[in-house]
Amino acid sequence: MATAAQWIEGARPRTLPNAIAPVLAGTGAAMAADAAVWWKAVLALLVSMALIVGVNYANDYSDGIRGTDDVRVGPLRLVGQRLAAPTAVRNAAIVSLAAGALVGLVLVATSAWWLLLIGAACLAGAWYYTGGNKPYGYSGFGELAVFVFFGLVGVLGTQFVQANRIDWVGILLAVSVGACSSAVLVANNLRDAPTDAESGKITLAVKLGDRRTRVVHFALLAVPFLATLVLLVRTPWALAGLIAVPLAIRANAPVRRGKGGPELIPALRDSGLTLLVWSAAVALALALG
Repeated sequence: MATAAQWIEGARPRTLPNAIAPVLAGTGAAMAADAAVWWKAVLALLVSMALIVGVNYANDYSDGIRGTDDVRVGPLRLVGQRLAAPTAVRNAAIVSLAAGALVGLVLVATSAWWLLLIGAACLAGAWYYTGGNKPYGYSGFGELAVFVFFGLVGVLGTQFVQANRIDWVGILLAVSVGACSSAVLVANNLRDAPTDAESGKITLAVKLGDRRTRVVHFALLAVPFLATLVLLVRTPWALAGLIAVPLAIRANAPVRRGKGGPELIPALRDSGLTLLVWSAAVALALALG
C-alpha cells in the first residue's frame, strides 16, 4: 500500500505551476478588460488543478500497465514501482477528473453552454494522452496537447468565463503560457528519451533527436519574453514579466550544456517556475495597468 506521502508525490505536485499559470494569466487578461470575477477565477483554478492531478494519475496508470515506467530516471511512479494497485491509481484519476468536471459545470451554467464541449474535450485529452489503444502521447503530440489545453483553453477559458469575451491580450498570454508549459514537457521528455525509445513511447524528443529537442526547449522559453515586449503596447508595467528571465536562463542551462538523465530534473523544475513567475508578474502588471 502506498503511503499518503507517496500518493501526493504520485500526483506530481511539481507540475502544479502548469495548472496555476493559465488561471493567473487568464485572470490578468480579464482584469485588463476591467471584468475580473474572483469567484469564477477560484473555480477555474480548482478545475485546472483537478485536471492536472487527474492526468498525472492517468499517465501513471497507463504507463505503468504498459511497462513504460519499469525503468525510470524521474520522480516516483505508483504503478511502475509497484507501490499501488493499478486499479487504485486509475480510480484516483477518475475521481480527480470527475471533481474537475463537477466544478466546471458551475462555470458552464454561469457562462456559456458550449463550454461543456470544451470540457469534454479536456477530459478526453487527459485520459487519452497515454491511455487507450492509440495514446497520442506515444506519437509525439504531447507538447501540442499541453499547448492547447494548458495554454489556449486554460488562459482563454479563464478570461472568457469572467469577461464573456476574449481579446488580443488574452490570446497573446495564451500562446505564451502554452509555449512555456510545453517547455516543461520538452525537458521531461528529453530526460526520458532513451528509455522512452526502448519502450516504444515515441515522444517529440524521440522524433526530433537530442540536439533539435534542446533547441526547441530554448525557443519555447523565449516566447513569453517576446510577448512581454508586445504587451508594452497595453501597459509599461508589462516589463515586470522580465523578472522571470533569470529563471528561464537557469531552466535552460542543463539543456544547453548537454546534460541528460537525472541532471535534467532541475530543468523541469525551473521551467515550471519560469512559467509561474512570468504569469503572476504579467497578471499583476495588467491589473496595475
